[in-house]
Amino acid sequence: MENKDMETKRRTFLKVGALAALTLAAGGGIYRYTHPSPLGRFALDGEARAAIDAIVPAMLAGALPADPGARLAAVTATTARVHQAILGLPLSAQKEVQDLFGLLSLAPARRLLAGVSGGWAGASVEQVGVFLHDWRFHRIGMLQSAYHALHDLIIGSWYADPSSWAGIGYPGPIKELA
Repeated sequence: MENKDMETKRRTFLKVGALAALTLAAGGGIYRYTHPSPLGRFALDGEARAAIDAIVPAMLAGALPADPGARLAAVTATTARVHQAILGLPLSAQKEVQDLFGLLSLAPARRLLAGVSGGWAGASVEQVGVFLHDWRFHRIGMLQSAYHALHDLIIGSWYADPSSWAGIGYPGPIKELA
């Protein structure tokens, strides 16, 4: 009798897993249908912007200014530089980044993959930090790659601004002597 109970639990688990996969695929299809992917360049829409605005403070936790106004200005400027960096990528890479933000914008995928239930605008720095840590060390290589792409875009955009160089003691590029 115990073996039958175990078999029933296993079948139930497999059915629920298959149903969840179908639901996620259907949700992705609905999202693609209602939010057609641009044929050209990356578009930083509202939810993608909110995701970057939430990820920047978590990724740059010790580097951002403590003053709330200066912090908000730094996050906004970094988000704009991330957007510009993405626009500098080849169109195929821009499409991949667009797909990543499309996935992070879709509520069921955002909850399942990032653990953010109420939307990016309401996500706490700690909640986003846990999501980033999980993706950084995830056993699935694709999520690790997505983390590293976000990391490189955000860190590169932050340190591309000369105003952030003082925090790491970088004096700037060496100037040639004439």
